[in-house]
Formats: sequence, C-alpha cells, structure tokens
Amino acid sequence: MDGLARLAGHDGVMSQLTSLVEAAYAAGASDLHLEPGLPPAFRVDGRLQLQSGPLTPETLRGMAREAAGTSWEQFAEARSLDLSRKLAGVRCRINVLQSRRGLGLAIRLLRPTVASLDALNLHPSLKELAALPHGLVLVSGPTGSGKSSTIAALVQEINATRTEHILTLEQPVEYWMRPQRSFIRQREVGRDTPSFEQGLLDALREDPDVIVVGEMRRPETMRLTLDAAETGHLVFTTVHASTVAEALHRVIAAFPAEARDGVRAQLAGAIAAVVCQRLTYRPDLGIRVPECAILRANDAARGSIRQGTLTQLPTILETGANHGSWTADRYRRWLEGRARFHVPSRRAPGPAADDELPPPPPPPVRPKTRTPVATKPAPASGNVFVLDEEPADSAAILSELLKS
Repeated sequence: MDGLARLAGHDGVMSQLTSLVEAAYAAGASDLHLEPGLPPAFRVDGRLQLQSGPLTPETLRGMAREAAGTSWEQFAEARSLDLSRKLAGVRCRINVLQSRRGLGLAIRLLRPTVASLDALNLHPSLKELAALPHGLVLVSGPTGSGKSSTIAALVQEINATRTEHILTLEQPVEYWMRPQRSFIRQREVGRDTPSFEQGLLDALREDPDVIVVGEMRRPETMRLTLDAAETGHLVFTTVHASTVAEALHRVIAAFPAEARDGVRAQLAGAIAAVVCQRLTYRPDLGIRVPECAILRANDAARGSIRQGTLTQLPTILETGANHGSWTADRYRRWLEGRARFHVPSRRAPGPAADDELPPPPPPPVRPKTRTPVATKPAPASGNVFVLDEEPADSAAILSELLKS
C-alpha cells in the first residue's frame, strides 16, 4: 500500500510538472520559474507572466527530487544542480536550487528546431565565422539572449559543410548534434567530465579541430580556452557581457593584475571575432529576434586589446565594415529592412520526438534454426554413423548411437 501511495505521489508530481511545462511551452515561454508559496511564472517575449495558484513546498520538493533523479545526492551536497531532460516532449535545461522558501526550479524550454543561422534569424555573414580555420570566437550577451543557440547554429554550419572533429563541453548539453559531415563528440560537465578545466585538458589530447566551451566562468577555464585557441583550434565560447568591449574586459579582468599584460597579448593573438547579442521583441512578428554587434578582429582591434585601450573598440567597429564588423545600429537597420523571418512553432513536439539520444542499435541477429531435412539413412561403413537429422543436444546423439 505504501508503495502504491509513493507511486501515485510520483505520478502526480511529474504530471503537474509536465502540465506546467506544456502550458509554458504553448504560451511561447522561454523560461518557467517555480518557487514554493508563489505562483508559477512564465517568461514570454522577455517579460515575466505570473500564473494562478501558488505551489506548496512539498510539491516543489517532489518535483525537484524527480527532476534530479539519480543526481539528487549531488544536489543535496551542493544545494544547486544543472541538468537537462525531456518533459512533455520538450527538451528542458533545469536548474534545481535552494532558496529561503525551499526548493525551487528554473527551467529553460528549448525549441525542437535544428539550430541554424536562418532559423535564428541571424545575419548570413555569420557563416564566415564557421569557416574560420582557427582562433577564438566569443559570443556574449545577458542571460537568456540566445548565446548557446548562436554557437549551436555555427557548429551546425560546420557540421553541414566541413569534415572536422568537433568536441563540445557543456553544462548541461542543450542541443544534441547529429553528425552529418563532421565527427561530433559531446561531453557534459558533471556527467562525462568533472569540470570544464579537466575537459579542456582532455581535449588537447583528443585531436579536435573545433572546441565548444559552454561558458567561461573561472580564470583557469579562460586560460585553457585561450591556450586551445592559440594552438591552432577553432574555439567557440560564451561570456556574460552587454557590449563587445565589456566581453573582452571580462576575460582580462578575471586574472590577477600582474598577469593581465600576458593575457591581453594572448587574447589579442587568439581572438577572431566577438559577437554581442540581445533579443528584441518584434510585435509585428510575435517573436524575439537577435540584435548583434559583431567585431571581426583586424590589426586595429588586436592593437587595442594588446594595449588595453578597449575604449577605442566602438570606433573600430564603426570603421571595420569592410572587415565584416557590424555596429548594433547598422545591424538594427538591416533587421528593419529584412523581408522574411523564421517564426518557430509553439506546439510541443510530443513524446515521440526524441532527439536526445542516437537511435537504438538494431536487435542482435540470432542464428537461424536449421530445419531438419529428411534423408535416407546411409549404410554403416566402418566407424561412420550418419544421423537422419541434426539432433538438439548431446543426449539425443547418444540415444541415436545406442539405437544403432
């Protein structure tokens, strides 16, 4: 009886969480926030929408425990857990957290589209970044501005056009890539490798051409990422910053003052491009589209980084159009003149659309059962004994021998 009660409780909690994800997805939400004592909140087109009905601490604890699954002990120790899983057919990036009210959930809802520059309504010139042979491409912006999606689109462009070994380090993996022309290996921090630092150390021994670092948070991660870009790899990574200059400053300022001259020199030599983006709601389309400022590294940009005069970068952006740079104003004018946009579906994909894992292997081939063929018994000749049909086991063979 206790087992049945626990099972019913599990089903009820997961059913309620699934229903909330379905409702948020149908509303076009990018995020779902759940906190004890508060109503669920959907973030739709960048704005928070409070729903009705507060959730109890017991309900949220049950949801958090079921979402965490086998990683519950890890959450209990760190009071924070990042994971990805499918709910209601929707891929979700889930952060389980501890707050003053109890256990809460912050859920990012990922649209089931193949990431591409066209599907994200990005400028086609960004394809040039996917064609780079090496260097560091830094994608920046505030939380929820689509940085991971932009990198996934660039990686997909490489996957569709080049034969490369692509290695991604993410926490968690947001887009599962199906190899086309490239060989793709995706590793999740916390599951497949203990840290970004260890994953990067491993990567330098794994012969990659392209490396994706989900986010640079620690100085050691930044140092290893710069090393990877400096040693001939094409590296994509993200950082939280609202301008191109701030993105570069965040990397430099993460290091002690006595190390910054060397970091500036290394960054100047490795940087290939900086993309700073934010999402802007278009009421005429009913969607948010990315607005970007794009710095393509040239001699002037590298000199500014090396000398620490990042205040010159806005002028370098203005004068760098011939090198592929875009100011935010110029990019906005391009968006205003664009005729066609991709508008994603808000319908949930359903449980059958499982793109998380590769297809299961075919069932093992079992040897065919040999059909007995009737034959005429051959006359005994010396020590030779002929069976009429293939016996099932050794006992049957012995029986036939005794008969003879």
